[in-house]
Amino acid sequence: MIDEKKIVEFAQELVAAEDERKPIDPITERAELSIEDAYKIQLEIIKMKTGRGEKVVGKKIGLTSKRMQQAIGVYQPDFGHITDKMIIAEGYPIPLSELIQPKIEVEIAFILKDDLTGPGVTAAEVLRCTMGFLPAFEVIDSRIKGWKIKIQDTIADNASIGRVILGSPLSNLYGIDLRSVGVVVRKNGEVVETAAGAAVLGNPLESVAWLANKLSEHGVNPSAGEIVLSGSLIAPIEIKLGDVIQAEFGCGLGTVITHVAK
Repeated sequence: MIDEKKIVEFAQELVAAEDERKPIDPITERAELSIEDAYKIQLEIIKMKTGRGEKVVGKKIGLTSKRMQQAIGVYQPDFGHITDKMIIAEGYPIPLSELIQPKIEVEIAFILKDDLTGPGVTAAEVLRCTMGFLPAFEVIDSRIKGWKIKIQDTIADNASIGRVILGSPLSNLYGIDLRSVGVVVRKNGEVVETAAGAAVLGNPLESVAWLANKLSEHGVNPSAGEIVLSGSLIAPIEIKLGDVIQAEFGCGLGTVITHVAK
């Protein structure tokens, strides 16, 4: 456990690292950090960001697939907050000049019509409280040098979120089995990944239920109108200047496309 003064100091470090694009040494190499401590740092970061005018517009779930967990060596999900500053309209580029060491993930985004208040939220309740789904990219970005992270580092760093790109159309719920929704991911026209919704905790609905129940431990809940990124179907893809990334979903879920610019 670390004291409240260190919580604030680490949050300030991470915010400054993002603002100045200068990554910091892993926090876990400098302090005995519990997962609870890490979430306190994250919530302090969100307090700082909303205090300077950013608005929370959603939540993200990370580390939901075995491939993602293996990619960074952690073995449980986590969550982070999405603010309006992180949203990139489809058709606009991913701005490398604003990021440090970005990678891209492919997700199914939920748009909520009702609050999801845990504990005890089930997949059925998630379905009832969801307006529809969108294809999405999450650009992850670590403020920790070289992605040298333990789960406490990424949680503290707002679950390593950078930017979010939402595709179209907004799909209704009926007749879609999210477990079997397939996706084909192309980078510069070549297929680099394929996956299905079952990669996300067996079912993205279960992932969002996990989020609502976990958030309830911190006195927070996914709210009506918010975006929820349910977790990446694939391992993160490296991106560089000029890359074009496209994800085509089955079951009528649609397509999302983006490109990387300075």
